Amino acid sequence: MSKILVVDDDRDIVNAICIYLQGDGYETVKAYNGNEALDKYSECDLVLLDVMMPEMDGIQTITEMRKQSNIPVIFLTAKAEDTDKVVGLNVGADDYITKPFNPAELLARVRSALRRYKILGGIGGKKEESDCIYCGGLCLDDRAKKFTADGEEVSLTPTEYDIMKLLMENQGKVFSPKDIIREVWHETPSGQEASVAVHIRHLREKIEINPSDPRYIVMVWGRGYRLGGSNG
Repeated sequence: MSKILVVDDDRDIVNAICIYLQGDGYETVKAYNGNEALDKYSECDLVLLDVMMPEMDGIQTITEMRKQSNIPVIFLTAKAEDTDKVVGLNVGADDYITKPFNPAELLARVRSALRRYKILGGIGGKKEESDCIYCGGLCLDDRAKKFTADGEEVSLTPTEYDIMKLLMENQGKVFSPKDIIREVWHETPSGQEASVAVHIRHLREKIEINPSDPRYIVMVWGRGYRLGGSNG
């Protein structure tokens, strides 16, 4: 049974989250500030960490955790701006969820983070060497033509596979629809841009927990699409 540390200065939120987690079979530990979290996280398998807390906020707390541990951390934040999400991921968070959150989505993100951590060598697991390209919970093994998300194999069409390969080999780089047509279709763009959007939508439906709030395939307005990384 995985043990999860829930950290938030709002005790009602902590109690509610613990009820959801316990109902899904997890053991829970409670903390109400960053200092308490630092005292308790070493006994746990995952941390749900509020960003805005007195004394020591979530950013400071995870910075201290990352000096000693790669335990998965999911930020709980009331802020929905992309900059806040990027800051959280840049300091070492594995994922984020915006308040108010759907309990089903929270549990899905917890299960996803725990699976990734186990696959990559945590919680008693041993990381296996492979030729995969990784991005978070995504893995593309071009030799085996196999693609997995959070440890689960995902069936992709040949075009979807080629788009994912392009994005994963160039993480953080922005590709316009015309760029994708040139690289994947090997054609001169001539009005097929709408088909790229359709393939991206299908990919998001297959790999994202919440396709309307994608973690992986991100649109950069006016420029195109990128996988993870920075806007550049």
